[in-house]
Amino acid sequence: MKLRTLGIALASTALMTTAAMAEDVTLTIESWRTDDLTLWQDKIIPAFEKDNPGIKVVFSPTAPTEYNAALNSKLEAGSAGDLITCRPFDASLALYEAGHLAALDEMEAMSNFSDVAKSAWQTDDASASFCVPMASVIHGFIYNKDAFDELGLEVPTTEAEFFAVLDKIKDDGSYIPMAMGTNDQWEAATMGYNNIGPNYWKGEEGRLALIKGEQKLTDEQWVAPYATLAKWQPYLGFGYEAQTYPDSQNLFTLGRAAIYPAGSWEIAGFNTQADFEMGAFKAPVKADGDTCYISDHTDIGIGLNAASPNADAAKTFLAWVASPEFASIFGNALPGFFPLSKTPVELEDPLAQEFASWRGECESTIRSTYQILSRGTPNLENETWGASVAAIKGTETPEALGAKLQEGLSSWYAPHQ
Repeated sequence: MKLRTLGIALASTALMTTAAMAEDVTLTIESWRTDDLTLWQDKIIPAFEKDNPGIKVVFSPTAPTEYNAALNSKLEAGSAGDLITCRPFDASLALYEAGHLAALDEMEAMSNFSDVAKSAWQTDDASASFCVPMASVIHGFIYNKDAFDELGLEVPTTEAEFFAVLDKIKDDGSYIPMAMGTNDQWEAATMGYNNIGPNYWKGEEGRLALIKGEQKLTDEQWVAPYATLAKWQPYLGFGYEAQTYPDSQNLFTLGRAAIYPAGSWEIAGFNTQADFEMGAFKAPVKADGDTCYISDHTDIGIGLNAASPNADAAKTFLAWVASPEFASIFGNALPGFFPLSKTPVELEDPLAQEFASWRGECESTIRSTYQILSRGTPNLENETWGASVAAIKGTETPEALGAKLQEGLSSWYAPHQ
């Protein structure tokens, strides 16, 4: 009898130990969103952990410019986190094809997203989805309303008005007209070329034509944005060549610059740092009455590391990310990241509302280099960084830049051969 009792006790202890071990799961999230660390720690993670007490979550971001290389190294070494924050299209597709991201099609929660939302994290034939869509971001310009009021400036809607505003700010001398540097390169392409460019190549019409080989990077609509970027140079302030991305953020939030070429992802950080009222305007059109196009870019998803030892817990987290609860928390905790789930989210932040309102006024597209066109060598996305910087500095003509980019794309991409 004593032996039987002891056996029951040991079995009970084993079950309790197993249960405790099952509950003692910590998930690590890899991300490039260093600016979001506090928001994840204070708002997003506590909301999940409250209803999932057996699962702890750690948000572990890497600097944006280092993320891809660092993540690939970790994945190859087997040291990457359980959950992988996914950049859209080719970068994440490459991770899936290399076996680093697990297919998620069997998750019922994936039905909470439209085909368009899922397309940024699917195979070309849409047979496999490998990241839960989280949010898109919208490009435009954020401006200091106090500075505009002080200088009697109106929000520009055309390019002529835009440069007239920049001239007035420059002539006054109280503010740097625009806060953007070229040191980190990507800003010149992301907040420069792909911000204003859609108005030239007509959004999806031009982007898809470029993929099909029906348009070339030497065509006027792809070269002209570089000529416009070249006109930005006098307004970027002294030392813009060595100015980093954080430098530009600081110049604007400290009130030293009047305009910031932006993505909506800046809103959360700027809200905590700027002590002045901010507004936003979309990329100006060439002429009054022209159709406007905005970069409404499927920007961020999250997937499962195929080698994660905590796959079940990770899928629980991913299912929650696909829920209306997460969409509401995320959309308002990180204003400027617009949730992609089918459930409408009521946005509280006025600046986020301003960006989102452009969806009803303009045609939406995504960044021109992200789908298919950056799979080869040279990588068109990275080459566009350098080209945008060269345009701003005036070291190469727009026509030469277009020719160089086209030559690189034609060297490996069949539709352009």
